[in-house]
Amino acid sequence: MLLTTDDCDELLALALPAYGMGPAVDVRLLSLSENGTYLVRDDDRVVVARVHRHGYQDAASIRSELAWTDALRVDADVRTPAVVPTLDGEQVVRLDRPEGERHVVLFTYVPGTTAEESPLPVAYDALGALTARMHRQVEDWPRPDGFTRFHWDAAACLGPDARWGSWRDAPGVDAGSAVLAEAEEVVLARLEEYGTGPGRYGLVHADLRLANLMVDDERRLTVIDFDDCGHGWFLYDLAAALSWQEHEAHVPAAVADWLAGYATQRSLGADDLAMVPVFVMLRRLMLTAWLGTHPDSPPALGWGRAYAAGTADLADRFLSDPTWLRADPEERP
Repeated sequence: MLLTTDDCDELLALALPAYGMGPAVDVRLLSLSENGTYLVRDDDRVVVARVHRHGYQDAASIRSELAWTDALRVDADVRTPAVVPTLDGEQVVRLDRPEGERHVVLFTYVPGTTAEESPLPVAYDALGALTARMHRQVEDWPRPDGFTRFHWDAAACLGPDARWGSWRDAPGVDAGSAVLAEAEEVVLARLEEYGTGPGRYGLVHADLRLANLMVDDERRLTVIDFDDCGHGWFLYDLAAALSWQEHEAHVPAAVADWLAGYATQRSLGADDLAMVPVFVMLRRLMLTAWLGTHPDSPPALGWGRAYAAGTADLADRFLSDPTWLRADPEERP
């Protein structure tokens, strides 16, 4: 089902009375992408509302996401938006609609700008340290009863029924299909060899890109939008931090900084470091596929066929030069 502004506006209006908010509230659409996100002002309250698209998460998986974000604040000193409960103490508003059950969640407002929009340079070492705290918390966290989130395994990322579709259907892919197919084959083989054992695979944010990090005046980071969180490779969170910029010249330095920060909180072995280019290539293939399944999205309209061409160039570099991404934090460019 295509998410529309009218659909999200209507669902939000139906949900707000559960929070004691009437029709006089000031509502402003912040973004319409996978979900609808709104800034809501009511007297002295300012909150952010998320209207979920249909069919991606159910009430149980949303509550599981919220349980993790709450635990991260307590256990790992990770700044995340708190859930705003309804008057009845519920975290998720469930609305019966013709297409099925829909969901709305309210969060506390986080001041600042996204790291993507901030005029200050991204502190990748701080992001690496924060991410390591998240991963360390996951390893020690007993899941609450009923906890359920999907997996970002090889099948979900690149399989025939991949969650974001196939890179083969993305605009501009034709000329680079052979090199992309070869890169995909190598990525899948390396993932299988690396495996999903303890210390490598667990609960991850899975979309920890700069647009999902808020930066305040003190340069403190707040992690937002856990809608994609699920079970996956820990180093996939590094690849996600480089989304849409994997081909740029600053990426090797960003990777080294991220890994240096990560190492202050959680150790990585040589086998882990050797996989960094694999996860960057994996994420790039997935984002290329995403553009094909979201042709009217701002990224798709902005990139056109150029992103797929860049993916082919990156795949050629990945296949021909094992040192194209210097992943050792002790060897910063």
